[in-house]
Amino acid sequence: MRQNIYLSNISLNEAINIFLEKIKDFKVETEYVKTYEANGRITAKPIFAKISSPFYNSSAVDGIATVAKKTFTATDKNPVRLKEGVDYVVVDTGDPIPDEYDCVIMVEDLIWVSQDEVEIIKPAIPWQNIRQIGEDIVEGQLILPQSHRIRPVDIGALIAGGVFEVEVYKKPKVAIIPTGTEIVEPGEELKVGDIIEFNSRVFAAQVEEYGGIPTRFDIVKDDFEKLKDVVDQASREYDIILLNAGSSAGREDYSKKVIETLGEVYIHGVAIKPGKPVILGRVNNKPIVGIPGFPVSAYFIMENIVKKLVNFVQGYDRKDKRYIEATLSKRIMSSPKYLEFVRVKLGFIDGKYIAAPIERGAGTTMSLVRADGVLEIPEELEGYEKGTRVNVNILKSEDEIKNTILCIGSHDLILDIAADLLAKGGKFTLSSAHVGSMGGILSLKDRETHFATIHLLDVETGEYNKSYVKRYIPNRKIALIKFVKRIQGLMVKKGNPLEINSLEDIVKKGARFVNRQKGSGTRILLDYELKRLGINPKDIIGYEREEYTHISVAAQIAKGNADAGLGVFSAAKIMDLDFIPIANEDYDIAIPVEYLELDGVKQFLEVINSEEFKNELDKLGGYDYSNLGEIIIIE
Repeated sequence: MRQNIYLSNISLNEAINIFLEKIKDFKVETEYVKTYEANGRITAKPIFAKISSPFYNSSAVDGIATVAKKTFTATDKNPVRLKEGVDYVVVDTGDPIPDEYDCVIMVEDLIWVSQDEVEIIKPAIPWQNIRQIGEDIVEGQLILPQSHRIRPVDIGALIAGGVFEVEVYKKPKVAIIPTGTEIVEPGEELKVGDIIEFNSRVFAAQVEEYGGIPTRFDIVKDDFEKLKDVVDQASREYDIILLNAGSSAGREDYSKKVIETLGEVYIHGVAIKPGKPVILGRVNNKPIVGIPGFPVSAYFIMENIVKKLVNFVQGYDRKDKRYIEATLSKRIMSSPKYLEFVRVKLGFIDGKYIAAPIERGAGTTMSLVRADGVLEIPEELEGYEKGTRVNVNILKSEDEIKNTILCIGSHDLILDIAADLLAKGGKFTLSSAHVGSMGGILSLKDRETHFATIHLLDVETGEYNKSYVKRYIPNRKIALIKFVKRIQGLMVKKGNPLEINSLEDIVKKGARFVNRQKGSGTRILLDYELKRLGINPKDIIGYEREEYTHISVAAQIAKGNADAGLGVFSAAKIMDLDFIPIANEDYDIAIPVEYLELDGVKQFLEVINSEEFKNELDKLGGYDYSNLGEIIIIE
């Protein structure tokens, strides 16, 4: 009787080791390919040189080939004269050296006496400027070991060594089977409850990147018999099967049952977050992976398990994660039961890397797009404190990270526009983490960002930003760069069906509100206005419901999940909402004065002062940039 292993909680490394041990007898077949077509392929056997390179003695320079002994007496006062055809022959770089000669004198060291005679004033030594037989590669020498991924430079060495065909493992054929009654193909007409299927397209691109050949099957609805037949067919024709989704414990999650019926389940449930309900098994002697449906969970299963599997069946164990040490910009809590993958933004500030955590949900696909790296929190830890030095798996090169300007603070759509225009310059990029204005101020205080975008209202004076910088960063010279004035107001459904015209109406009409997070400038503005109007926040339905960007607040209203929210005009315009102005505010950039000299910051400032950027602001609407670029030094 098979052991019940449903939703186990085994560690990732142990699960991988068990899985690979179970399938160690399975490898894809080998084939011979032309050497010049072998880039990225895995060698099936060691490869030895068939000829030496060079296979003859050749000249390393332009000059003359001669006999070293004839030059030994040459000095400034006693030059030695040599005659062509008797004492030397003219050679160019790469030319073969006749057997009777043993050195080459470069043309720069020759004094031409006549068309066929030269003088030299310093002696040569035997084998000077000659590339001898086998200098680079010797016949019979090992060029590449087995289980080696062939690189472009390897191709050159192989061809130079006379190897024009190599035996490599065939690229594994990978079947990708999307499943689910709720998923539909891109382009189909959508109805409520439908989900556009895109995981399989991501898998296909990843499999190609890993060195496999992906084949995507049509969507299989949640039908056990139909799914079983498709998996059975795929396992007979392909080397690896990826089954997505149905790996959890829902009523229509058939993946585990299908695999058990056709073969064997080795692991169901790994102690990682996201990605726990993964299934590792075998069907018709072929490895199969049941991948969770949430896109972030799926990504980490692909990167941490499927990548290893694709390489393993080709006899290759690739360890290609790159890590840097970074300082964590905020505290992160984690469950001690799981290895958790946390997406982070990265910047290089004052000689050290800073890691700023971003969204952590298993379904937040954009967190993967926006991430610069991934922090792995071991399962025995409950998280990390702010300021902890941690190892981060980087998704970009270190040069890219060092050329990234990090902005931590309040979100606005204009940051995305500025980032796009900056990227057009080619060298520098802008990476922003949306933690609210107070989060930005605190990151500046702790030297964890290049600059912060803020719109903090001083409820005592009615002034924006200055008092917060003075209060929280008293010992550092900060420049406040005027960015834009923008309109904050209530965003409501098109046509304003509830006839909401003020904050008082939110309470009077029992409207469902969606708020911004604590510490954001918008939240501070809202609380200021509520206090001024004598409104108790507890009387607002949804006051505790938080979103992290203006556009996400607007999206909730557009979808009918809320009736109103406070945000900027541009977000309302994009989502086609009505807008009731509440206040004008200063949305500024706070930056340490010394950072104004950074090349990346200079280019960013050029971008936001450009006509192209201002034209984009005009298209969005709701922004006054009449003071844009004005700098106020706060000491």
